[in-house]
Amino acid sequence: MKKIYLFCDQGMSTSMLAKRMQDIGEKHNLPLEVKAHSIKTLEKIMEEKNPDCVLLGPQVSHLLEDTKRRLVNYNVPVGVIDSADYGMMDGEKVLKKAILLMKNHKKKGE
Repeated sequence: MKKIYLFCDQGMSTSMLAKRMQDIGEKHNLPLEVKAHSIKTLEKIMEEKNPDCVLLGPQVSHLLEDTKRRLVNYNVPVGVIDSADYGMMDGEKVLKKAILLMKNHKKKGE
């Protein structure tokens, strides 16, 4: 099962998007766990849950480089959710981009 975790300031608005992504995954029988968390819990979540992909909400996109540095030892892809996709709560588009991010990250590691 792939774990895709979304991080924003409080983890609240992003939870709606995570639910939509989870629903799309279930509809297509994809073994996924999509959850939303506050960026303040990043290290704790990384240690406890070991996600396969980290996505930042647009409201915390300015933390992208810092987040990549903080997670360098976890070897996990980190991206930012497109603000238009976020605004539309387009779970399918965001899920597709997350899967592509994981595939590209895996290719780099081979």
